Amino acid sequence: MFEVVVDKEKCVGCEECVGSCPAGVFEIVDGKADPVNEDECLGCETCVEVCESDAITVTES
Repeated sequence: MFEVVVDKEKCVGCEECVGSCPAGVFEIVDGKADPVNEDECLGCETCVEVCESDAITVTES
């Protein structure tokens, strides 16, 4: 299981994580990325790689 955290202060709502996540973890809520399907996270960290604002962290829990 993985914990996905989005730093709302850093997130610019570019939707890169939404489009790149193979598990569909993210949705844009109020203009910011939100890991609404965190339980589906595969731990691949694709979202971390595409996030230009370094707003996403993925840790194994």
